[in-house]
Amino acid sequence: MGATGTVPAVATYLDRILDVHRSRAADDPRPLAALVESAGRCAPARPFAGSLRRVSGAGGPAALAVIAEIKRRSPSKGDLNPDLDPEAVARAYEDGGAAALSVLTDRDFFGGSPADLAAARDATTLPVLRKDFTISAHDVCDARLMGADCVLLIVAALTQPELVELHRLARDVGLDALVEVHDEPELERALAVGADLIGVNQRDLATFEVDQRRAERMAPLIPDGAVRVAESGVRGPADARELHDAGYHAVLVGEGLVTSADPAAAVRGMVQMTELTGGS
Repeated sequence: MGATGTVPAVATYLDRILDVHRSRAADDPRPLAALVESAGRCAPARPFAGSLRRVSGAGGPAALAVIAEIKRRSPSKGDLNPDLDPEAVARAYEDGGAAALSVLTDRDFFGGSPADLAAARDATTLPVLRKDFTISAHDVCDARLMGADCVLLIVAALTQPELVELHRLARDVGLDALVEVHDEPELERALAVGADLIGVNQRDLATFEVDQRRAERMAPLIPDGAVRVAESGVRGPADARELHDAGYHAVLVGEGLVTSADPAAAVRGMVQMTELTGGS
């Protein structure tokens, strides 16, 4: 997107998802001021970005932080683990050495719920990202109220004024904000709002295919002061190692963990890949 603040044409699957979320937001009758006040009174959030920094190192990433995702299904793959127990999976991820959790709360397209997030967070000491399509100030407040420590802001889903507003509100109510980009123009937009926790999604919004080189190409463009997170297409320890070597502090891994017979071991394998071979 350029400076006009308009949303570019995106893939049909994302259009459908955003249409549903924007329709619901338009019909939400709750007064925003009361929601913001309630969100501001919540107990302090667990430090999401801080946890990634602690594991990976304050400077160049010395180890790799794993954000382990709880996801029941996806639009492209269908059911992944529809009957999962979020408490048991979250504990397994923590046992394996995950630095943080990501929990899908979208019901219609991913089979998630706020209850999954609450259950996973209560079962561990890890900070939790609400993984959803955040398109309104109500969504940001809801994330805080349901117990999330971080909210996802997808640059491709928001106009620039919306991105500015939601990023500022997240900070005001005590949330970290993972700002997700897919290309260089979106990265410029993220940096323009002061984002310091940046995710590069390797899944192409136009084709839904994964480009394994996307994160590597964009890593040098992300400022040193930001926490770099690679998303999608992390199939195992070898991919994790490549992304660590490219300069990423963390990887967000969903399908490869949630479909594993031993999710604790799957997380541990990614963590140990970088711990045993040293820093980059």
